[in-house]
Amino acid sequence: MNDTEAKKTLTGRDLINIGIYSAIYFVVVMAFAMTGLIPIFLMLLSSMVALFGAIPFILFLTKVKKPGMILIMSTIMGILMFLTGMTWMPIPVAIVTGIIAELVYKSGNYQSLSKAVITCGVFPLWAVGNYLPLFLQRDAYFATRQDYGEEYADAVMRMTPDWMIIVLVAGTFICGIIGGFIGKAMLKKHFKKAGIA
Repeated sequence: MNDTEAKKTLTGRDLINIGIYSAIYFVVVMAFAMTGLIPIFLMLLSSMVALFGAIPFILFLTKVKKPGMILIMSTIMGILMFLTGMTWMPIPVAIVTGIIAELVYKSGNYQSLSKAVITCGVFPLWAVGNYLPLFLQRDAYFATRQDYGEEYADAVMRMTPDWMIIVLVAGTFICGIIGGFIGKAMLKKHFKKAGIA
């Protein structure tokens, strides 16, 4: 294996970092997922995850110097959503958005702070996959949530006309960018240490 190949190969330390930051990010996700019992907070879930999850995520980006790390973390999020009761839909969405986030950050050679902030906007779009059953499989979605009551189902249905998916995507991206700027301001020393400017 030559030096170039070695630089692209994920090490045990890289995998440990992915595991640690995935766990931290998942705690943020689950903390806000609990608020989804209230219809309006269900609609704000992906945006809140994007905003507050951006702080640990942008710290994770200071550890990313090789392709694959962001994609793996994103895929883990999709799988965890499936394992915690969502449908399979977040998994392919997480893979696609993970690839896009990976390409955005890589375009700055893993050293661009502006690309890191944009990546903070793209990465949490995996969470929009959680909403797809609301738009594509409404009856099946509410059939699995009968315990929430008819009033809850009616409120959520009123809040999710077809065009709402565009609002959810835009809101998540914008909140991720805002969170990225907040994280950047909080973690300037970490970026300098990692050689990111």
